[in-house]
Amino acid sequence: MRKSFLILVIGLMLAPAFAVAQQRADQKETTQKMAATLFFIENFYLDTVNTPRLTEQAIISMLKELDPHSSYLSKKEVDAANEPLEGSFEGIGVTFQLFNDTILIVSPVPGGPSDKLGIQAGDKIIRINGEEAFGPKVNNNFVMERLRGKRGTTVTVSILRQGRKDLIDYTITRDKIPINSIDATFMLPGKTGFIKLNRFSKTSMEEFKASMEQLRQQGMENLILDLRNNSGGFLNTAVELSDEFLPAGSLVVYTEGRNSPRQDFFATSSGSFEKGKLVVLINEASASASEIVSGAIQDSDRGLVIGRRSFGKGLVQRPFQLPDGSVIRLTTARYHTPTGRSIQRPYNDGTENYFRDMQERVRRGEHMHADSIHFPDSLKYFTRAGRLVYGGGGIMPDIFVPFDSTQYTDYYSNLIRKGVFNRFTLEYANKERNKIKKNYPRFEQFKTGFNVTDNIMNDFLALAGNEKVEWNEAQFKLSESLIRQQIKALIARNIWDMSAYWEITSETDETVLKALEVLRSDGFFSYLRK
Repeated sequence: MRKSFLILVIGLMLAPAFAVAQQRADQKETTQKMAATLFFIENFYLDTVNTPRLTEQAIISMLKELDPHSSYLSKKEVDAANEPLEGSFEGIGVTFQLFNDTILIVSPVPGGPSDKLGIQAGDKIIRINGEEAFGPKVNNNFVMERLRGKRGTTVTVSILRQGRKDLIDYTITRDKIPINSIDATFMLPGKTGFIKLNRFSKTSMEEFKASMEQLRQQGMENLILDLRNNSGGFLNTAVELSDEFLPAGSLVVYTEGRNSPRQDFFATSSGSFEKGKLVVLINEASASASEIVSGAIQDSDRGLVIGRRSFGKGLVQRPFQLPDGSVIRLTTARYHTPTGRSIQRPYNDGTENYFRDMQERVRRGEHMHADSIHFPDSLKYFTRAGRLVYGGGGIMPDIFVPFDSTQYTDYYSNLIRKGVFNRFTLEYANKERNKIKKNYPRFEQFKTGFNVTDNIMNDFLALAGNEKVEWNEAQFKLSESLIRQQIKALIARNIWDMSAYWEITSETDETVLKALEVLRSDGFFSYLRK
């Protein structure tokens, strides 16, 4: 009996060591297998091969098998990828991802050339200057070499858009891409400040503090932070921004992975807006760092999140440099909100279904009806005040605001696609600039006093006809108020700045109006105790 027990104990002690030894042997065998394969190809394959290129493709293929966000970047691509967060660059102004050897636009850069022409998230670039832009030849270098270029030069892209049978051609004039993190800072009614943040870059906190100081001088007591269409950026910036609102010691976010021990990020005592009423706006294009901030605010019952369910990107990519200066961004951990919710939506059904989920949300009516969104009971969590929240993919807002599609007709979309808005407002602003500045020395006077007259509208429609935008009276009537607002807002942008554009559009923005309604309500804090 003792002998059997001793053997059993020794067996239990040896089992872990044996497992580790076996794992090391497997890793060694796999490494040798890869090296042997390259050796045989180099020395016995019938034709000359580009071994570095072959190695790159093998790495890319391996990473595709892991998750949707692990990726490989050449040294040139590393420099280009960091530019939006660290400096300026010249090009067409889009964030893209290679998906099934096709260029998928994740989002146009706000205010950039593509954004001005109406290129949308989810569009796929099929041709560039008539050349096919899909298939095995397409990589990040292929895209950069064709879409980047000097300011003022043009490139024509043919785009495949969901729901459209034919390709849509856009001729884009390259420009210096704006790198400011903050698009807009202004006051709204009810002593409410508004800040629109488009990315979490190295300069974001410096810009944010300057915006807050500007708003305080104008009497701000409440704040609306707009993170809609913000695809993320640096983790540290997200933590620092959350710290502005949360009391010292509050957990902001934590990361954890199989080989990455849990790391907690806490707020400090340096917060500058820990007491006033706070609303964070999100939508389906708010991702990563945006979800960290909105999740921290929601879980801590510090403010209200309003809008539509966010993207659901909660994987941490850590860069590992390879000997030639290239980098693999390997997913090493997951983001979790203070209550423990995982931000990342599932990707078990493969990368293709993962990216298709955005289209499926539209098909299911998620952008229109909150009750079309279903979360499993197993992913229930509770905030500090006991409010029910859900994990399993993105941040669900406290107050849902549906997308109003009635004004966004095909006629309106064609006006944008053909560049009618941009061309008309640029020409009008240049022609009437002195007159406008004389009549409206300050933007506030322009906002309240300038109207898009029938004469202006007739000139606009004449240009639309010249640009071969097919007239549709019924759709025009549905979109007329939106068209007039866009003309006015774009004229303001061209004469003043981007903030002027957002200040005008905020007057009819349903999500902003809902936020103002809630802030005015005596029951604002009751929302945080539900």
